[in-house]
Amino acid sequence: MSSMHIVCCVKQVPDTAQVRIDPDTGTLVRAGVESICNPYDLVAVEAAVQIVEKLHGGKVTVISMGPPQAEVVLRQCLSLGAAAAILLSDRAFSGADSLATSYTLATAISKINDLEPVSLVVCGKQAVDGDTAQVGPGIATRLGFTQLTYVSEIVKVDPHKGIITVKREIEGGTEVIEGPLPALLTAELNLATPRYASLPEVVRSLRAEVKVWGAQDLGGSLDSLGLKGSPTWVKEIFSPPVRKGGLKFDATSDKEKAVGDLLDALFPKQGLSLAPLIKGGRGDLPAKGGGSH
Repeated sequence: MSSMHIVCCVKQVPDTAQVRIDPDTGTLVRAGVESICNPYDLVAVEAAVQIVEKLHGGKVTVISMGPPQAEVVLRQCLSLGAAAAILLSDRAFSGADSLATSYTLATAISKINDLEPVSLVVCGKQAVDGDTAQVGPGIATRLGFTQLTYVSEIVKVDPHKGIITVKREIEGGTEVIEGPLPALLTAELNLATPRYASLPEVVRSLRAEVKVWGAQDLGGSLDSLGLKGSPTWVKEIFSPPVRKGGLKFDATSDKEKAVGDLLDALFPKQGLSLAPLIKGGRGDLPAKGGGSH
């Protein structure tokens, strides 16, 4: 394995800064809400392009499953340095949960691999509209690729030896792990900073062909796609209830009273104010072993 062919999975998502919930239906209001490329996926594309640039050879292919308008995010990825783009668009794909989505993407990657062997798949850690972080691992499992999740740094890629070394986030710290290619990694936001597209790359992205594959083109099981292949579904979407603010104690005019009110609120069962105990600092506290309990 001497030349790297990297596939990046990207998703068009609603801009979460503008998301609203319909109070009657409990669903996302998508009308009038701008769609963007999932931020984690843009990081994945940048990381993939950087690998190809450092190795002075290779190719990045981006794929996305979605409606025809998802072509916009694919062209954005082309402007960042990806060489080819494929849109998976078919009514049979609609309503897919993370299981059906990973099946569809894995089937597409398998077809790409038959045409041009894939060395690495790079996905965003999660999509900001679903936050499941399950699609990447699901793709790796279905393809039988080495699975490297929560990657914050690509330490080394050796296509000749077929090995990749990464640093990944784990609870309480990080770890450096090495694995054989082909592999799939999911990107943390700090893995890379997406570049600004140059004018020549923008022009190239607008002129490039975006292939469209439907369910029949993939050749997989139709029962595993979309709503048919989804054992889970969203029962309800709602906004968290607004929490009331906690108690406030104004110490600008009377610090001692504010401290006393705070302690009374914290220790209501004591029946007396503890403020005098701290008046003047530690010197007024009862001696060790003294005082009431």
